[in-house]
Amino acid sequence: MTKQVKIIFASDSIVANNSAVKQFVDNQQADHTSVLVGDQHYVVVKECKDKVATLEKVRATAGNIARDLSTQKVETASVEDGTLVTAFANLNKSAVLTAFVEGWELGAYQFVTYKSDITAFKTELNVSGADQSSVEEGKIRAAAMSFSRDLSNEVPNVLNPETFPEVLKKNFEGTEVEVNVLDKETIEKMEMNGVLTVNRGSKYKPAFVELIYKGDDTKPLVALVGKGVTFDTGGISLKSGKDLSDMRMDMGGAAAVSGALTLLAKMKAKVNVVALMPIVENMPDSLSVLPGEVITYKNGLTVQVGNTDAEGRLILADALIRAGEWKAEYIVDIATLTGAVLNALGTEIGGVFGDEELSATMKRIGDQNGDFIWPMPLVEAYDKTLASDYADMNNISSLNVAGSITAGLFLRRFVPKDSKWLHVDMAGVVDKTAVAGYYGKSATGYGARLLADFTVHISK
Repeated sequence: MTKQVKIIFASDSIVANNSAVKQFVDNQQADHTSVLVGDQHYVVVKECKDKVATLEKVRATAGNIARDLSTQKVETASVEDGTLVTAFANLNKSAVLTAFVEGWELGAYQFVTYKSDITAFKTELNVSGADQSSVEEGKIRAAAMSFSRDLSNEVPNVLNPETFPEVLKKNFEGTEVEVNVLDKETIEKMEMNGVLTVNRGSKYKPAFVELIYKGDDTKPLVALVGKGVTFDTGGISLKSGKDLSDMRMDMGGAAAVSGALTLLAKMKAKVNVVALMPIVENMPDSLSVLPGEVITYKNGLTVQVGNTDAEGRLILADALIRAGEWKAEYIVDIATLTGAVLNALGTEIGGVFGDEELSATMKRIGDQNGDFIWPMPLVEAYDKTLASDYADMNNISSLNVAGSITAGLFLRRFVPKDSKWLHVDMAGVVDKTAVAGYYGKSATGYGARLLADFTVHISK
C-alpha cells in the first residue's frame, strides 16, 4: 500500500524536466495519472485545456483524484496551495482552495452501509501552506452535501415518515437549528389535508418537520420547502418499471433543504430561515386515495385527484400554505416533481420556475457552486388545463406535454400573495447513473449548496 502521494501539475519542473515522465503523462487519457520518480509517488494533473478554468473544473479534478486514490487505499495525499493557485490562476485563491477540498471530500464519498464486503475508505488530503478557513469551508460544504446524499441513498425500510424526523433530530443536535416535528394528530388539527390524503395507504404515520434557524432574525424570513416522499409507488396509479428502487429518492427535496440548513448552521450564516418538509409514503392499499377524490385545503381551495402519482404537489400545497402562516417573505420549494423536466433539461441541470429576477440570481449562483439550474417559463395559457369539472382544479393537466410547467402552475395557486416564490424541479438531477468528477453512481446531494448560497445572497 502506498502511504503517501504528492499532487503536482504537468507544468511542475519534476515533469517538465524529465522527458520520460512528461511523455508518459502526455499519453494518458485521464485528467490525472500516477508516476513514481525515485522513491516519491506523484499524482500528476494535466493542465486544463479550457481557456478559462472554472470552480467546477477544480471540484471535478479533485473528486476524480480522491476517488482514484481512495480506491487504491492510499493513506494521505498532499498538495501545496501555491500549486493549486498557479494551476487555476484566473480564479480567486480562497475559492480554489475551498472548491478543491469540497470536490475531494465529495469524490471520496461512498454509501456502502449494506455492502458486506466493502468498508468505506478515504484518502486524507493535506493542503500545505493554505488558509485553513478556506479548507474548513470546503469540508463543511461537502459534509452538508454528503448528508443530503446519505438521506437520499438510504433504503425505505430504514428511512420512512416515522424515522426521518428522528434522523433530523440527531443531525441537528448541538446546533442552533430547532427541530419541530408535527405528528399526525397535529397535522390533522392544522388541516394539512394533502399530507393526510397522500399518506393514507402507508403503514407509517405522516410527519411534517420544521427546521428553524435564526442566524439573524432581523433578516427577511426565507422558507425552504422540500418534498419528502420517502417512497413513491405511484399509489393506486401504480408506477411500472423493471426496477423502482430509486423511488426511495423521491424525498430528494427534503434531503436538499436538510443539507442546506446543515450548511447554514455550520457556517453560522447571518440568515433567518425555516425549512418545511411534509413527509409521507405513497402506497397502494385499501385505504389509499382513489383517482377522482377531492381534497379540500386549509385555504379553501379544492383539488380533484386525477392521478395519485402526481402526489408531490398535493403535499407541497400544504407546505406552501404553512409558509404563508410563517409570513415568509421568500419561498423556495424544491422537489423531484416531474419526469417532464428530465425530458426538457436532462440529467445535468435542474429547472427553476417563478420570479424571473430571482430565477436569474439562482442561475448565477448555481453556475458558481455546481448545482446548475436553468430558468423555465410558467406559460399562462396552460393554466386553464388544470381545470376540473368537480373541483377548483385537478392535480394533473389535460395536456400530454409541458408537465413540469403545469406542475409549477398548480403550485403557484397555493403561494401566499405577499411572498416572492421560486419552484425548483430537481427530478433529473437527484442521482447519477455513472461515475464522474465528484459524483458517484448514487444520489448527488443536489440542492443543498444551491439553497444555502441563495439564502445567504438574498439575505445580504
